[in-house]
Amino acid sequence: MTNLATLQNTELQTDPLEIIYHDADYVAIDKPAGLLVHRSPLDKYATEFAVQKLRDQIGQVVNPCHRLDRPTSGVLLFALNAEATRSAQELFIEHRMTKTYHALVRGWLDGEGVIDYDLRNEEKLDKVQSAVTEYRCLNQSSVEIPVGRYPNGRFSLVELQPRTGRTHQLRRHMKHLRHPILGDTRHGDSAQNQFLRSYCGQQLLMLRAMRLQMPHPMREGETLDIRAGVNTDFNAVLKKLGLQATAHSQYGQGSMA
Repeated sequence: MTNLATLQNTELQTDPLEIIYHDADYVAIDKPAGLLVHRSPLDKYATEFAVQKLRDQIGQVVNPCHRLDRPTSGVLLFALNAEATRSAQELFIEHRMTKTYHALVRGWLDGEGVIDYDLRNEEKLDKVQSAVTEYRCLNQSSVEIPVGRYPNGRFSLVELQPRTGRTHQLRRHMKHLRHPILGDTRHGDSAQNQFLRSYCGQQLLMLRAMRLQMPHPMREGETLDIRAGVNTDFNAVLKKLGLQATAHSQYGQGSMA
């Protein structure tokens, strides 16, 4: 029996990575959902990794500056030399960057606000870490189809900006608000995930890293502003639910330098 991880990697092998930013020190890709950033003991069956694929694609060693969960798609930044790696990672440690995500969540999450809710470390259960996320509702919709115990489905497209970098922070914070992200098989709602598969024809985590903003670590006075383009599968779900109008209106592809 072929497992899901094997299927995902088979699909990923056919296409080169989409490069959305490239200069002498950094390269950014639009990471597809299902691709691990690097080898991990959490998935011994994975055969493809962003680090190796990008290295082979551009013919140069690359070092990830931050992380994205395997099922999350979007902007992922790599450094091309040791000094660039150290400089970028210092900015991430100091939280001198802004990450902007889009997520499709259950229910109508109105307005905007700040989630200040500590999270227990998923590996060291006796350790509790502070975690802060800003959110803003971009659009809402509903479908007249029963979903789980609800007579119809209600959904919100939200913008999320993590101010800390805890494991699965956005997914766990949305669960805490009782607005889990669709397609989240670990922290989400099984009825909503079934709806995503049956009504929208997709089986993916509806969380996408749309934008990364930070001072250019190697060019004083310059700013990196890297933006993801339209993802076909993600956009297809939003269109099906009538949410596509604001999904990508303020974000376009990153520019080459």
